[in-house]
Amino acid sequence: MNLQVIEKDGKPEWAVLPYDAYERLVEEAEMLRDVRAYDEGRKAVEEGEELVPSEVTSAILDGQNPVRVWREHRGLTQQQLAVAAGISVPYLSQIESGKRKGTAGVLVALAATLRLTVDDLVAA
Repeated sequence: MNLQVIEKDGKPEWAVLPYDAYERLVEEAEMLRDVRAYDEGRKAVEEGEELVPSEVTSAILDGQNPVRVWREHRGLTQQQLAVAAGISVPYLSQIESGKRKGTAGVLVALAATLRLTVDDLVAA
């Protein structure tokens, strides 16, 4: 590689290199970032972080109620989730249909039962 070093006060200050060499360095740096991100993601999964299926993400992004989407993903009936969260089935049904928002306490109970955070259940 044809490299020119420009010094200032006897110390290297600038490195001038051909543009194609610069582009290769940028590509390699991007690849290294991707490898590190993959390694971090893999480690997080190995430590128990849950992978969210695309169907869940798509359903929520398409406007479906997050409580319903997560309940169905977890394989729970409304009855099972309502009992576990300490609320009535009609109340849960109203939350899932959007007729009621749910109090903070109810959202905390639903999130805990579904092994999520409240943020996962509150549509943005």
